[in-house]
Amino acid sequence: MLLKVIILGDSGYVNRKFSNQYKATIGADFLTKEVQFEDRLFTLQIWDTAGQERFQSLGVAFYRGADCCVLVYDVNVMKSFDSLNNWREEFLIQASPSDPENFPFVLLGNKIDGNIPYFETSAKEGINVEAAFQCIATNALKTEPEEET
Repeated sequence: MLLKVIILGDSGYVNRKFSNQYKATIGADFLTKEVQFEDRLFTLQIWDTAGQERFQSLGVAFYRGADCCVLVYDVNVMKSFDSLNNWREEFLIQASPSDPENFPFVLLGNKIDGNIPYFETSAKEGINVEAAFQCIATNALKTEPEEET
C-alpha cells in the first residue's frame, strides 16, 4: 500500500544522500521508504519541501492525495517553530482534505544534534518528566567544581 507524505517547514528533513535530483524540477526532495506495521508492508512516498520557502506554494496537484503531513522545525531556531501554523494552514488550503479537523499531522523537532538535550514532556501524564530532571541534574553537576575531601 502506498501512502503519500508531505514534509513542510523551515527546516529540511530528508537525508540529502537519498535524492537531490528532483529539487531542480519539482522543488522537493523525493524518496520512498518501506515501513512494516501490523504485519503489513507500506511504502511511504515522501515529498520534502522543508527548508525551501520559495516552494511554499507548490500548487494543488503537489498536495492532493496526501495521507499525512509532517511539520518540521529546527529546535534551535524559534522562528521555524513560529511559522509552523502558516505551513499547516497552507497545506490545508492546498490539499483541501475532506475532514481538515482530523487530518493527520506529525510534528518533528529536527537538528537535536546541537549538543543541547531536548525532551518532549507531559506534566499531566508524567511522560518523560523524570528523564528530563535526571538529565538536568547530570548536566548541572558538570558545572559544579569538585569538592575536595
